[in-house]
Amino acid sequence: MGIDDKPLSPSKETAQCTSLFLLMVLLVLLQFHSGASELQLNYYSTSCPNAEAIIKDQVTKLYNEHGNTAVSWLRTIFHDCIVKSCDASILLDTDKIHGIESEKDSTRNFGMRNFKYINTIKKSIENACPSTVSCADIVSLAARDGIELLGGPYMEMKTGRRDTRESYASVVEALIPDPNASLATALSRFQSIGIDTAGTVALLGAHSVGRTHCVNLVARLYPTPDPTLDPAYASYLKGRCPTPNPDLKDVLYARNDGETPMILDNMYYKNVMNHKGLLHVDQELVSDPTTSPIVKKMAADNSYFHEQFSRALLLLSENNPLTGDQGEIRKDCSYINS
Repeated sequence: MGIDDKPLSPSKETAQCTSLFLLMVLLVLLQFHSGASELQLNYYSTSCPNAEAIIKDQVTKLYNEHGNTAVSWLRTIFHDCIVKSCDASILLDTDKIHGIESEKDSTRNFGMRNFKYINTIKKSIENACPSTVSCADIVSLAARDGIELLGGPYMEMKTGRRDTRESYASVVEALIPDPNASLATALSRFQSIGIDTAGTVALLGAHSVGRTHCVNLVARLYPTPDPTLDPAYASYLKGRCPTPNPDLKDVLYARNDGETPMILDNMYYKNVMNHKGLLHVDQELVSDPTTSPIVKKMAADNSYFHEQFSRALLLLSENNPLTGDQGEIRKDCSYINS
């Protein structure tokens, strides 16, 4: 037996075994803590087995009654998740008692609507499973189900998000790109939360549905139309937006996609290739050498668009969520719990 093969003394062997045992316990505890704080598929399978079915049922009913709610859920998930976290901060109303200034009042969130129907969904969930399902998960799942109703892809979405007790009103304008921002700004902002160029191009395809208020369009129309706009389309837009100074209270808007305005499809990319992009960032997709090939591929292949859209939206929906014992489960999505 060599010098290095001598057996350990009983005391050293005991100490080594104890250290190894403690290390294993620590690893198990760390694994448990990590697992408990991560989003996961079917998070509510035990605590509220019908949660996703209840949300889908309510989303479908609201869509059948109002139609535009599905578009609202798509916009809501973007405006919630891109501002620090997917934590339902966008839903909070101003609450002077708790020092909360609503993000809804930001110019970046101008024109957003149907927030009240999130609480309609929440009430149905509360009736089945009180204080169990977060408003943040409702925002994400409602968007998922709304996208399917709009003809988009179905996605398996992780849940387990919790609701924040604070608003990020002071940073909304810094974190949500202006409607007239450049493509470079949009690419940079999405990249900062882990979404690549193809994913960003796909998410901009959400402009295939819904509408845009004239206040966000007139910069491309007055005093003279943007030369990158198709002349006939520019004339149409000026008909929709007849003044360079539209009143914010007036319902003056243009459909994002005049061909299939309530279908989440690749018509958006065909439109921008024909110089019918509504916003400046839309039209830039075609002229930018990094995004133009992606636009062409999505215009030719709706399945590819849906594939990239699903991937990017899931990344967006998992942006820095509150989990575990962080935040809370709000009883009313508009206010933090007392």
